[in-house]
Amino acid sequence: MKQQLVSSGLALADFIQRHPRRITAAIAALLMSSAGGVYAVAKLAPATPQNPVHLVTESVQPAVSLQEQADALNAFTFTLYRGERTLGASDTPERLLQRLGVADPAAAAFLRADAQARQALFGAARRAVSVEVDDRQALQTLRAHWVANPDSGHFDRLVVSKTAAGFTSRIETAPLTVSQRVANGVIQSSLYAATDSIDLPDAVTRQLIDIFDSSVDFHRSLRKGDHFALIYETLEADGEPIRTGRVLSAEFVNKGHAYTALWFKDAGAAQGSYYTFDGQSLRRAYLLTPLAFSRVASGFGMREHPLLGYERRHKGIDYAAPIGTPVRSIGDGTVQFAGVQRGYGNVIFIGHRNGKDSSVYAHLSHIGVRKGQAVAQGQTIGAVGKTGMATGPHLHFEFRVANNPVNPAVVLASQHGNTPVSPAGKAAFAKLSADMQGQIAAYSQTPQ
Repeated sequence: MKQQLVSSGLALADFIQRHPRRITAAIAALLMSSAGGVYAVAKLAPATPQNPVHLVTESVQPAVSLQEQADALNAFTFTLYRGERTLGASDTPERLLQRLGVADPAAAAFLRADAQARQALFGAARRAVSVEVDDRQALQTLRAHWVANPDSGHFDRLVVSKTAAGFTSRIETAPLTVSQRVANGVIQSSLYAATDSIDLPDAVTRQLIDIFDSSVDFHRSLRKGDHFALIYETLEADGEPIRTGRVLSAEFVNKGHAYTALWFKDAGAAQGSYYTFDGQSLRRAYLLTPLAFSRVASGFGMREHPLLGYERRHKGIDYAAPIGTPVRSIGDGTVQFAGVQRGYGNVIFIGHRNGKDSSVYAHLSHIGVRKGQAVAQGQTIGAVGKTGMATGPHLHFEFRVANNPVNPAVVLASQHGNTPVSPAGKAAFAKLSADMQGQIAAYSQTPQ
């Protein structure tokens, strides 16, 4: 039996070898009939493409050889510009260049040896410096600028340059560039806190106070949420601000009321002044207060005297402020008295132009005017002190009409504005006002 199975197997293998196609067809038919499936059999030979394929070879030659490109990259250099740095009091050439990212011993040696560069850079502190260096951190150009005379409208510039023969230095003079800046802020606690939070220069803040001093009581009437926007000048040297100029336009919203200001030189006027956006002069006969900023310590009227101990009429307003705080005249006039007088201590009496009004400034630490001297509105006449009958540093201020003391907070606040823009200047004023109003309105809606 075993022999027969082996013989049958050999015969089957021989049959399959001689008829492979028949066997394959039979197996396929069997599978299709038993499973009812549909099968596709892929040919193992590569398919013949429908469209003829042609191999195209092109020879490409670079415009510049690879060696030349490598040489060009190797020889390529570039210049780096370092931002402004301010000289410190203890700076040396090496320390200055190191802070500016310059690694150049020859440049440091030149700055130390050259008298012109040494004097310009290290003879005075607080000078802005900028440099240009190559890709190896070697100095190419150094510039420093400063203003020798703030009223000249020009600035000086030191230029140190690298040449084929070494470094050279020169001093140039160039005009300051006037540009405009815009700022806005919101009162949360105080005006100075609001201006500090937006980095508004102190000189601009003082101008803002002076402009609206006849309309806004900065001592008592400011409220949280009051806000302001302004446009002011900056004087620049080589694109860097050197100092601030004049406030050109401003809006201050106090307790919901908008106060506006626009600097304008009227036709035929010797100098410009501030007007509201509708052309009314902001300059009133008197400022509201004799101090730019302080707080009211005691008001006008009956009170218990702090030293005498009994009730007595207080003829003015006491403003608490540190000793040395500048005191200004509230209006144009002539000094009637400047010296020491009873409980007033150091005191100044000023008679104003209408002949019936006068103002008194008492307890001063310093008197800066003399009897008979003409003074202008806003002019500094002395400083806060505690001379005479005073318990601490403060200014006692009185306003008198026909030599009778009246409440300054009421009388000065009720002033009316002066003359409006002249008919000859109205067209130019209207054009300027429209432009400034548009800028202020747009910027006051934008968060700082």
